[in-house]
Amino acid sequence: MLRRLYPNEPIARCTVERRIRALGLAGVSNARSTTTTRQPKTASYPGDLVKRDFTADTPDTRWVADITYVPTWSGFVYAAFVMDLFSRMIVGWRVDTTLRTDLALDALEHALWERKRKNRNIDQLIHHSDKGSQYVSIAYTERLREAGIEALVGSTGDSYDNAAAEALNKLYKKEVVWREGPWAGRDALEFATLEWVHWYNHIRPHSRCGDLAPAQFEEHYYTETSRPVVAGVPL
Repeated sequence: MLRRLYPNEPIARCTVERRIRALGLAGVSNARSTTTTRQPKTASYPGDLVKRDFTADTPDTRWVADITYVPTWSGFVYAAFVMDLFSRMIVGWRVDTTLRTDLALDALEHALWERKRKNRNIDQLIHHSDKGSQYVSIAYTERLREAGIEALVGSTGDSYDNAAAEALNKLYKKEVVWREGPWAGRDALEFATLEWVHWYNHIRPHSRCGDLAPAQFEEHYYTETSRPVVAGVPL
């Protein structure tokens, strides 16, 4: 605006910034983002007992969940993941074209089915997420309660309170979405996600697992804990 009014006069950057603030204007950001966390205006939430401690001593004691988005030629596609903090294994996931509760709920059902299939005990499990409407919905919280899982959520608008799940989303974007895109639509992304999750869980070395793949790390844990012990020394 100032440049158009005074085309031949030099204008200091600070002057432009001051005038922009006074007019309530803002520049266009280079960041690519969309809102996936939508929470009810009036709602009560469970507390946050994780307190940014994204570690677990045994499998199926702490899960984290989150949703990320992928732009495609046919519109946004959303991916929901559930991850075990002990091994960083993706225990459940789902890809869909909507942000309805069913997206997160289907990923949770996948996780429960996977652990039940392997005869895993989830009696002491807590589930941590952000305050997205999908995760604090009646259907989702009732399913957690039915499965005997304690629900915890982080604070509003604070990615650090769900940092482990956010880190998984970023890895997914780097290794699949940005590397292999652009995407035509849901079907192509869903198949690529299926391949990536299998590779991530069973082949890809993870630094939190001593450079073992998450599935190998869990297998090693169960092998060690199932050994008979004599005089305090595993055989």
